[in-house]
Amino acid sequence: MKKFAMAAIGGTLAGIVATTYVAGPLLAQEGAGEANVYEQLDLFGDIFERIRAQYVEEVDEKELIEAAIAGMLTSLDPHSSYLSPEDAASMRVQTRGEFGGLGIEVTQEEGFVKVVSPIDGTPADEAGMEAGDFITHVDGESVLGLSLDDAVTLMRGPVGSEIVITVVREGEAEPFDVSIIRDTIKLTAVRSRIEGDTVVMRITTFNDQTTTNLVSGLKKQIEEAGGKDNVNGIVLDLRNNPGGLLTQAIKVADSFLESGEIVSTRGRDPEDGERFNATPGDLAEGKPIVVLINGGSASASEIVAGALQDHRRAIVIGTKSFGKGSVQTVMPLKGDGAMRLTTARYYTPSGRSIQALGVSPDIVVQQPRRKAAAEEDEDSPARRSRSEADLRGRLNNDSLSEDEIRQIEADREKAEKAAELREEDYQLAYAIDILKGLVALGPN
Repeated sequence: MKKFAMAAIGGTLAGIVATTYVAGPLLAQEGAGEANVYEQLDLFGDIFERIRAQYVEEVDEKELIEAAIAGMLTSLDPHSSYLSPEDAASMRVQTRGEFGGLGIEVTQEEGFVKVVSPIDGTPADEAGMEAGDFITHVDGESVLGLSLDDAVTLMRGPVGSEIVITVVREGEAEPFDVSIIRDTIKLTAVRSRIEGDTVVMRITTFNDQTTTNLVSGLKKQIEEAGGKDNVNGIVLDLRNNPGGLLTQAIKVADSFLESGEIVSTRGRDPEDGERFNATPGDLAEGKPIVVLINGGSASASEIVAGALQDHRRAIVIGTKSFGKGSVQTVMPLKGDGAMRLTTARYYTPSGRSIQALGVSPDIVVQQPRRKAAAEEDEDSPARRSRSEADLRGRLNNDSLSEDEIRQIEADREKAEKAAELREEDYQLAYAIDILKGLVALGPN
């Protein structure tokens, strides 16, 4: 089966297979069905002609046909859609990592636009948009009843212009407005840093840059730590990562697996199913891995989390992922437009589909709302009480050498930094604590 080069999340187009042993009545049924299809197409042509001739205002025939095509595709599922030439060009730019907009990944649920996740460092992220938010109005205009593409078009505009979005959020009694300034979105696919002895790899999207950024970022952090022996493990932070390219998800999972299946896709025709397997070589060289996910982790993120979880290569921590387990293939059309069509479902190595169910973490860890300064806990570092060491004229500890005292103080400083991280990002701090526990236990 021919593969399409521009796959937003991979997959193949299911073919039409005709059997040769069909009985006469079945052939008659098929003939009747085909005749019915042509009748419906005649009906479409009749309606088109009547609109063109009798509608109260003159219509643009091209726009009318495009609207009909878009309606046909959006009736299938939330992820199938028609891409105009402009939208198709914009999508190609997005996969390369730079585009204009707000910086949110959205889907549609019960007629409203739902935020899958804000993208790190974008205007939407900085304005405080959160995964799970429902957008009800854009600049005072309701999005209820609009197709997802129409709602997205409503949110587009010139870089530097302001947009006011009305948001409904769980836990908030009333809808509220969020003002966002549109900007050029430059995606940094992977951000890496060291927290204590742990390398934290924050993967924000799966675009053409992701695997390259992952490899170079990990290498840089290990060098800065003074070698792999000074690193206790890796945290792959996939929270609020809306997904992207299937090829990149496979490469990222393969980076930490020596062998075995990463993901499989199954379309309408079983013969069109594909399996993708890992190749030898572990970027982490056996170091323990913790994967962080939440409700904003979707699609390609779920492929990576599911593969590493099924192979017991990583512990998955956080909250249930978004649950987008379908494959969209982007097919070029005449006139430079394109069609994004759901062609398959994908399955984790154990054979589970995550469609609408998501990846369940091994350890559920909620991210608490950040406290205001006035609500700081009495035991937080900011409220720490004085100790014996703070008292003037206290006795020195004579049982330890200077080096031992310095080591204790260094360990205490690390513990205090970990406590500060717990206040700032509880889920990440929990993940790092799990890695410390795995290292302390050692190999089985």
